[in-house]
Amino acid sequence: MTIAPPVRRRSVQSSDLSRHAKEVFAAAEQEPLEVTRRDGKPLVLTTKERSDDDEAVLDIAAQLIAAVTVNETLPLHERLAIPYPWLTLLSRDDQVRFAKEIVEVARGSFSLRQPRALLLEMQAWRNSAEAIAAGWHRSEAESFEAPVPVERP
Repeated sequence: MTIAPPVRRRSVQSSDLSRHAKEVFAAAEQEPLEVTRRDGKPLVLTTKERSDDDEAVLDIAAQLIAAVTVNETLPLHERLAIPYPWLTLLSRDDQVRFAKEIVEVARGSFSLRQPRALLLEMQAWRNSAEAIAAGWHRSEAESFEAPVPVERP
C-alpha cells in the first residue's frame, strides 16, 4: 500500500543488469534505479551511502515529529534536547535557533526530496556542540597586527 505519490525513477530491466552490469552500477551511483523484473516486484538499486542517509533522515524525521507533537508545554528546543542531548551544550539562543532551523530545513529538504540538506544541517549543529565540548569556545582567536605573507602552494 502506497500513500505518497510514486517517485519517478530511471528504470532498467533486470536483464540489463546482467548484460551491462558496469554501466548499470555506474548509473546507480548517480541516482537510484528501478530494476524491473518479469517474475517479481521491481527493486531499487542504490548505493549503501544513499541508503544509510535515507535511514538517518527517517530517524531525524521521527525525532522531529515526536518532539513537535509530545509535551507541547515545553519549548521545542527543550523537547529536541531529549533525543539530542548534545543540544544542551549550545547556548540557549543557539538551541532556539537550532530548533527553528532544523524544522525549516527538514520541511524544505523533504519537499524537494533532497534529504542530504537535513543531514548536513544536523551534522553542522552537532559539530558545533562537539567543538564546545572539546573546549574550543574558550580559546581566543589569534589575530595579527599586519598581514602575514605565505608562499603559494
